[in-house]
Amino acid sequence: MRVCVIGAGLSGLAVARALKEYGIDFVCLEKAPEVGGIWRRPGAGEPGPGYQSLHLNTAKQLTAYRDFPMPDAYPLYPRHDEMAAYLRSFAEWAGVLDRVETRTEVVSVRERSDGMWTVVSRDAQGSMAARRFERVIVASGHNSVPSMPTPLPPGADTFAGTILHSLDYRDGSDFAGQRVVVVGLGASAVDIAADLSRHASRTLLSVRRGLHILPKQLFGMSLDEIAEAPWWTAMSFDEQRRFVAQSLLVARGRLGDYGLPEPDHPIFSSAVTISDEILSRIRHGTVTPKPSIASFERNRVTFTDGTSAEADTVVYCTGFRMDFPFLPAGCPAGTDGAVRLYKRAVAPERPGLYFVGLVRPLGAITRLVEAQAHWLARIIAGETGLPPAEAMRDEIDAYLDGVVRRYGRTEGASIQVDVGPYLGELRELQAV
Repeated sequence: MRVCVIGAGLSGLAVARALKEYGIDFVCLEKAPEVGGIWRRPGAGEPGPGYQSLHLNTAKQLTAYRDFPMPDAYPLYPRHDEMAAYLRSFAEWAGVLDRVETRTEVVSVRERSDGMWTVVSRDAQGSMAARRFERVIVASGHNSVPSMPTPLPPGADTFAGTILHSLDYRDGSDFAGQRVVVVGLGASAVDIAADLSRHASRTLLSVRRGLHILPKQLFGMSLDEIAEAPWWTAMSFDEQRRFVAQSLLVARGRLGDYGLPEPDHPIFSSAVTISDEILSRIRHGTVTPKPSIASFERNRVTFTDGTSAEADTVVYCTGFRMDFPFLPAGCPAGTDGAVRLYKRAVAPERPGLYFVGLVRPLGAITRLVEAQAHWLARIIAGETGLPPAEAMRDEIDAYLDGVVRRYGRTEGASIQVDVGPYLGELRELQAV
């Protein structure tokens, strides 16, 4: 049996190991020169989100693969290069490197009339190859295509400084002595603002909407450990919300006291930002919060509150959009932009097309992708099956209805999952 795995990052390597354990023949196609995904440090001229100050936001013992712990010498929250080295070591330990074709970009994936799939790829020399597979597993992640405001604020085309996306950011020392505006309040925005504040002459943090900011640890425990603690899982969702909100109020007070906008939604009704640094940097005066950018003018940026400041560089940390240009149109996201996958992994309308890692948990993703990988391997090996397409569509509709009730119709909400309940669903599927 031939299976094509697309991507050799954390998710793709989990899939590769699972397929090998089940004796399933596969090849893994990776467009980068090495395994590791977003954790691998990009080379010169090679785009990638792995900026120099990037660290794990999740504890190493829960981010590691189940049977391959990270080295004892690693800190609790390893750097990107340590994570990349760990993923390389895992691939060697799992014995899957010989199945990975690096510098091989997937150009198209198309279903054939005989139920097989044709995967067209391009190698480093530009040569194209078309191969037939029975199954295709997409594990290429969703952090590669930058999302920028469209259009940019008025005057952006006449701005004398530089406008970047976080994808282009490497190290704060590159901006030594500059006046920099960072746009956003997500994980990359607070990381980059804190990093810049040690090098730039001035760092402004432009925030449109308030988000809940959580430290990496509460009560001396990483958030991942709390999420798995029996006392936490015994709480109802409303009790968990109240507990965290009260804990944050005690630990750091109101975000408005830091000059940041207060969130307009309850905690866990949208993505949260995890950072131990940004509030401290604000309190030390090295990062100054500002509202949204209203316009650009030559070497100045004007904000919606009417204030303005000179700027040399503006870094938009406005996230990434899901983009799978090699897949048929409308897959995996429907016309409403919501990802429509059974149990967040199976495309009901396209038999044999699966996804691993297309989820957004609050906590480490590794356990989820391993569970997805083992479930899909069992399906491919014939040890378990899938329900009829209609039943899968009903499950998707019910899941997305719950997403709308909790998060609203926001971009990316359709891939939000709660670690404990979702793991429970996958374990039940594997038990069948």
